[in-house]
Amino acid sequence: MSLRRFPNRAASPSELPPPAASSRRPSSTAIWVWLLLSCTRRASAPNRNGSSTSRYCHPLSQFRCFGPSLKLILSSPAPNYTRQIVKEDKALVYQDWKECIKPLLDLDSFQLNPEFFTADEYIAAKSLVASRSFQVDEYHGSGMVPLADLFNHKTAAEDVHFTSVSSSSDSDAESGNGKRDADDENDGDDEPISPHPETEFSGGSYLEISSNSGNESTYLEMIIVRDVKAGSEVFNTYGSLGNAALLHRYGFTEPDNPFDILNLDLDIVVQWSSSLFSCRHSRRRLSVWRRLEYSGCVSEDSEYFEISYDGEPQVELLVLLYIMLLPDEEFHELDLALSATGEVKETPSLRLLGKERFLSSEDSEASKKLLLTRGVCQALFSLADARESLYGPNSLDNDIKSFTESSHITDPKLYHSLTLRISERRIIERLRSFADSGAGILRTAVGTRKRRRVERT
Repeated sequence: MSLRRFPNRAASPSELPPPAASSRRPSSTAIWVWLLLSCTRRASAPNRNGSSTSRYCHPLSQFRCFGPSLKLILSSPAPNYTRQIVKEDKALVYQDWKECIKPLLDLDSFQLNPEFFTADEYIAAKSLVASRSFQVDEYHGSGMVPLADLFNHKTAAEDVHFTSVSSSSDSDAESGNGKRDADDENDGDDEPISPHPETEFSGGSYLEISSNSGNESTYLEMIIVRDVKAGSEVFNTYGSLGNAALLHRYGFTEPDNPFDILNLDLDIVVQWSSSLFSCRHSRRRLSVWRRLEYSGCVSEDSEYFEISYDGEPQVELLVLLYIMLLPDEEFHELDLALSATGEVKETPSLRLLGKERFLSSEDSEASKKLLLTRGVCQALFSLADARESLYGPNSLDNDIKSFTESSHITDPKLYHSLTLRISERRIIERLRSFADSGAGILRTAVGTRKRRRVERT
């Protein structure tokens, strides 16, 4: 393990005069960067109460794929929900431009050329700054850190970690014959050197933060965590991100990404239930599911369930399907028990639905298997078909063929969107395999019971 250290000082536009305006693009780009850094500094500056203001601050990491990569998602066969997220984000950034940048065009002191300060130019410039910035700490906010932004991302195989440390800990670490103390040696594998947790920041770098005040000098340590051959590229990690997040935030993807997930909207589940039962049936069952304190993942105005890379659905989805398919008599019993006591204690089959069972690693796997009834497995097949229909008429084989014929150099839009599509459709295949394996467990159990009855006779 080796270590490189350089000052971790955020660029402060307040210390620099605005660049001279000109009708030439390079000068307008310089003004853009100055404006954006000023907005970043303004957004992260602490107010009189010590808390941070965020009037003009958006989660910058969401906007990195804007510019060329925005068209990548909007004009390519990426899933509908990904396109929708990008459209919503673009609307937020446009509002930001309208409130913060457009008024500056009327100021004589800036003499800005409106041609170079359109909303599209703002999106591209904001993407540039956001993709190069680090969240330093609560005091400094976001900043541009020289050299630290040079490293590309590699999923679960990075070569370096970045750690922010104060000068006081620096002097302690170097006091013993130039060696780092035992506590510092532990930070090579995601262990922070202070009580503050590790944070994945908008700059795409995996930083470990130690507490420091604004008056302390800080350093950013680059720690080599694996051997790198001379001439090879050195990779950082932006975090444990699936391809949907990588494409949305950074505009690229990675084949066979082990952190890929598939989102299954709650609306799809409700539509499936309504196709089999009445709307009243679906609403009542969904209400009981929520009264049991279950919920899906929530983002903006949507609620969804995650399907893991291996095709295993969230347990919350399995519980919902189980409740949707409960016989009326058992459901009525469950409803009465919840109304009377707020707890599920009446029968073993109903106690299965208690959320505490899934908080214990010992009970969780056994409970999941009990949830995989024949009806639930059939429901998973139906949901897999419904989710795959969102990709349109092209088959997975057609997507794979198009992918092999594409190039990330000549046609990055098609290449990266197809990587995401193929990855998600393969997760759908694994979801079907998961449902089939659950049905297989049921068939084995039924066969065992039949054999036992024959043996008794």
